[in-house]
Amino acid sequence: MGTDYYNVLKVNRNATEEDLKKSYRRLAMRWHPDKNPGDVKKEAEAKFKKISEAYEVLSDPQKRAAYDQYGEEGLKASADGGGGGGGSTSTNGAANQRFNPRNAEDVFAEFFGSNKPFENMGRAKSMRFQTEGAGTFGGFGGNESKFRPYNNDSAGTGSSQARKPPPVETKLPCTLEELYAGSARKMKISRNVVKPNGQLGTESEILTIDIKPGWKKGTKITFPDKGNEQPNQLPADLVFVIDEKPHDLYTREGNDLLVHRKIDLVDALAGTTVSLKTLDGRDLVIRLTDVVTPGYELVVAKEGMPIVKENGRRGNLRIKFDVGFPKRLSSEQRHTIRKVLGGQPQQQ
Repeated sequence: MGTDYYNVLKVNRNATEEDLKKSYRRLAMRWHPDKNPGDVKKEAEAKFKKISEAYEVLSDPQKRAAYDQYGEEGLKASADGGGGGGGSTSTNGAANQRFNPRNAEDVFAEFFGSNKPFENMGRAKSMRFQTEGAGTFGGFGGNESKFRPYNNDSAGTGSSQARKPPPVETKLPCTLEELYAGSARKMKISRNVVKPNGQLGTESEILTIDIKPGWKKGTKITFPDKGNEQPNQLPADLVFVIDEKPHDLYTREGNDLLVHRKIDLVDALAGTTVSLKTLDGRDLVIRLTDVVTPGYELVVAKEGMPIVKENGRRGNLRIKFDVGFPKRLSSEQRHTIRKVLGGQPQQQ
């Protein structure tokens, strides 16, 4: 059956030229590879290419007529014929005259006036066709100027500017375990979108947030253009801000982990072992051999939080002790303590 170009552009078969421009602008900005780095870039490149191909066909009256009447095969047969309406797939082997879409970046650059519209804080560069008529391919003229991206260089042209609203920030509470080992969080969002007919609708989407080991409170993860859409505005960016949930045992101080442990006086003087469950589930046994004095802190190297961008490095685990003193001692106990600690017995 071939490609359904109308479905690709999210328009109906009666879509006007203005409808096509609106939809192409919205979808091309959303799926441009520069706005979709990392794991989704390959998918974005494929969608971006298909969107550009659909716009190239449907915005050209001859190509659209051939596609509407004969489908993709008719489009292929008439692509090199120039007549625009023949469409016979059996005449002189015309079916082999394949329609070759232009490079998607060229279509994009012609439409927006630049193939790098995301520079300058996500706002688009100046439009190449600001002063040309609506009949120019990809150009804006007359009432269509309201769909231009924000343009720092357009002062004095009298054009309407589509501005980008401030980013929408949302806190993302994370456990210390998640920030220690890393985690993948799924977040379902619902937002307002502008439909091709100009009306507002809602759209739901599940976003994946890859929490990296060692991230700190205040770290920001930005999803470009995933905020609410409004007519005549660029979509806002959606920003998740890492927040840290309190932990029952550990407190984070920079890249270090701090833990408080209560021990008896005899252990503070004679030594003991300290057992801890680490944030990744290991049983950590630490032997305490030093005499615990006021302010003493036991430091265990490399058992703290991972250090971002320093592969394999970690902060320290710091243990502070609270020494429990007996509430009362018998005379015999006092005598023994003095004798053991080297003091002279107190005269009665």
